[in-house]
Amino acid sequence: MPERPDPLPPLPAPAPPGDRREGGGPGRIVVVSASVGAGHDGAAAGLAERLRAHGYLVDRRDFLDLLPAGAGRLLCGGYHRLLTWAPEGYQHLYRTTDRSRPGRVWRALFRSAGRRLLRDLPPDTRAVVSTYPGASQVLGALRRRGALAVPALTYLTDFSVHALWVAAGIDAHLAVHAVPAAQAHAQGAAAVTVAGPVADPRFTPAAAGQRSGARARFGLPERGPLALMVAGSWGVGPVRQAAAEIRATGLAVPVVVCGRNDALAARLRQDGVEHAFGWVDDMPGLMHACDVLVQNAGGLTSLEAFAAGLPVASYRCIPGHGRTNARALEEAGLAAWIRGADDLAPVLAQLLHGQRGEAQRAAGIALHRSAPGPVPAIAARAGDRPAAPAPGRRPSPARRPERRRGRLRLGAAALAAAAALSLGVAAPVAHAYHHDPARFTVAHYLHGDRS
Repeated sequence: MPERPDPLPPLPAPAPPGDRREGGGPGRIVVVSASVGAGHDGAAAGLAERLRAHGYLVDRRDFLDLLPAGAGRLLCGGYHRLLTWAPEGYQHLYRTTDRSRPGRVWRALFRSAGRRLLRDLPPDTRAVVSTYPGASQVLGALRRRGALAVPALTYLTDFSVHALWVAAGIDAHLAVHAVPAAQAHAQGAAAVTVAGPVADPRFTPAAAGQRSGARARFGLPERGPLALMVAGSWGVGPVRQAAAEIRATGLAVPVVVCGRNDALAARLRQDGVEHAFGWVDDMPGLMHACDVLVQNAGGLTSLEAFAAGLPVASYRCIPGHGRTNARALEEAGLAAWIRGADDLAPVLAQLLHGQRGEAQRAAGIALHRSAPGPVPAIAARAGDRPAAPAPGRRPSPARRPERRRGRLRLGAAALAAAAALSLGVAAPVAHAYHHDPARFTVAHYLHGDRS
């Protein structure tokens, strides 16, 4: 039977406001995200806030800015176009890249990004944390070569784990729940631990008076159930169809958030959907006003809805990670996956008025309250001194100025590869997690230590 992991060291006490002097706290953590949609950046922002609250200095990097010759923006734009114009093509790419390793184009992009990241790391960095699969691939490669001398961790922001999330060389993988943790372990991820989600502390169940006040602020009906619909920061997927179908059930009034897709909001209003919004800064308030969340991607907004005490349904999901996240959320007992229009009304009724909704509300709130969060696991890896390079490897020699060779040829290849890099891409395991979430590691459970 494998040994139990050593207990996590206690977290440093939260630092007083403004106490961020170098040398006056536990060290610096660099968080690498990507501005692909808003989910990866949102998770990085929440993680950074918690780390700073415990005295860490935190730097953030955008992975897209580390890629050469504007390739990051090409990748992001190509991913967006694929989801909008050829969603089933994205589904095919998602499946294909889930079964194969990155090819030569990817490796060239990753090497360039790795050089830039190493150049930009402050000398007092204690650990680097990725909230994006491409960044994890880069960090893993740097650790394997011995070029990165501090621990590299991946914070898995999705409920399903695509193969690109799991990179050899990463020191630890932190998951929001036992279901994605089990998926990561099955793919060979190192040191998988259930850490729990991060969310803005404003996402809480509505207190007395908050519901009516929020409805008034947003100009929503004073009475009757409201179904909050979200489709990510890009507003992609069959949103108009889903909104019309929800309205046709007569069970709830659709309230649609279209992100930065103002054209979609305008079309919804033309369709007769009165409450269609673009980008909303006060999502906690909007969730206080509504009764159920209907989403199509399974990203950060779902985690925020769990904290706010809203039951969640996945419906008309986008291909790729939208569908795999819906399956994983259903397996975890956190969200209903409505697979067809015939099931929409019965499931909505159960979530709004039945025991299924109450069970999901309780499970979502418990998810945020029962796990320790990712900071203890990061603190355990960061330690008091930088970690040694990966065994058997020598640190890389002093870096030469970055070469520009081949940059002009990267544009077309980057655009073709866009969707793959942009992937946001177990009931017994979940039981073990709920038994003792603060001490649960998937490796110990699956290797036989189930106490």
